[in-house]
Amino acid sequence: MALARKTGEVIVMKKLLIIILLLAVVSPVLAADNQRLIVRNNNGLPAMQLVCQLLGCGVVRQLDGTLGKLFLIRPPRLLSLQQFIVILGNVTGIVHVELDISVLLEQPAGVGQIPAGLSDRNPVEYFGSVVWNGYSNQPAAQVVRLAEARSHFGATGAGTVAIIDTGISTRHPALAAVVVPGYDFTRDVAGTPEEEGDVQQSTAAVLDDAEPAIVSQSTAAVLDDETLGILSAPDYAAFGHGTMVSGVVHMMAPTAHIMPLKAFRADGTGSLSDILRAIYFAADKHADVINMSFSFTYPSEELQRALQNVRVRGAIAVAAAGNYGTANPVYPAAYDSVMGVASTDNWDRRSSFSSYGPAIWVAAPGEAIISTYPFGSYSASWGTSFSAPMVAGAVALLLDGGTSPSSDQASEAIGQAHWISSELGHGRLDVYRALEAWRLNMSRYPY
Repeated sequence: MALARKTGEVIVMKKLLIIILLLAVVSPVLAADNQRLIVRNNNGLPAMQLVCQLLGCGVVRQLDGTLGKLFLIRPPRLLSLQQFIVILGNVTGIVHVELDISVLLEQPAGVGQIPAGLSDRNPVEYFGSVVWNGYSNQPAAQVVRLAEARSHFGATGAGTVAIIDTGISTRHPALAAVVVPGYDFTRDVAGTPEEEGDVQQSTAAVLDDAEPAIVSQSTAAVLDDETLGILSAPDYAAFGHGTMVSGVVHMMAPTAHIMPLKAFRADGTGSLSDILRAIYFAADKHADVINMSFSFTYPSEELQRALQNVRVRGAIAVAAAGNYGTANPVYPAAYDSVMGVASTDNWDRRSSFSSYGPAIWVAAPGEAIISTYPFGSYSASWGTSFSAPMVAGAVALLLDGGTSPSSDQASEAIGQAHWISSELGHGRLDVYRALEAWRLNMSRYPY
């Protein structure tokens, strides 16, 4: 066996050397220092390390958790990126190569009229915590018939919802009890990625006399003037996004757990490789639902593969449809293994900013959504980023019945929505109908 393995390595080396010599006659445009490649090598890490030993590339890290077939590669300095990709394409075991691209969180939808509920700070008990009344009893919850469904079916949420975003504020009284350890992929640190840790300056948000004010292009929040001034800088364009998305999930399913997976920085930037790591991490940690409030306008084979893996392993993926206002597909929402979610207002009209079309599974309210915000505060936000976690939270309600639905079963139940038009898939989310459909399915097929 050892001799056969050694012979195989020699053959690989000879083949690579021939290709390198042939390419050497072309004057290369050297790869930029910040360029990285996502490489699938079915022969695993030792084979990938051997290739890089021969070519001068570097294995930065493995991307697919326990599977061990997908790697982030730093190209060699003495070859152009195109030459390196040609060489990789001739290596046995390497089946796919794509560029690790920089990505941004959802494009801002634009702030509308700040809702009155953001000033309703009356404290109310909410499943083990005290929250603002404007959050727990907001119009969007009434639109999707949340209280009616909760009262009739007794569902308050179960399982774990992994949220791939900017992190979370565990200091928030509404969220502290439901957060489970996650990971910060932007810093490569295990644990809970606290959003407040992204703010360099010291802040002390004094909310007693603070009034709601616009923080970014899609968010208004209750903050003191000092904190508001700091967070208005471009470096914090997406600060609080993960906490707001988490708060929507918690509003829908207050007894479900939330696993924060930080793949985006406070300015909203991230990388495809970190998103892939987060998806595989969620699957390895047995998350039941994965919420992705981000979108690309271009497909990625490895992103699609990661989400197919999630589906096979029993998790249910939900993604924002995008704030592009067009019928053009965006990813990951357009993949068959994902429920893509568009945005409506509180009168069941499609939000002007919301994407629409064949890739949409359902819609949910996405305008002036009141949610949690760092520093123990609350915010109002606009965008499909905040429609998606309503659906993710509704899926967590389906889990609260003793039997977990498959991805297809969950999609079928969520698809029992309030019809609006063909451009919004099955219609606007109706939590009562979704739970009714799933409970009926459970009674027919209890095993």
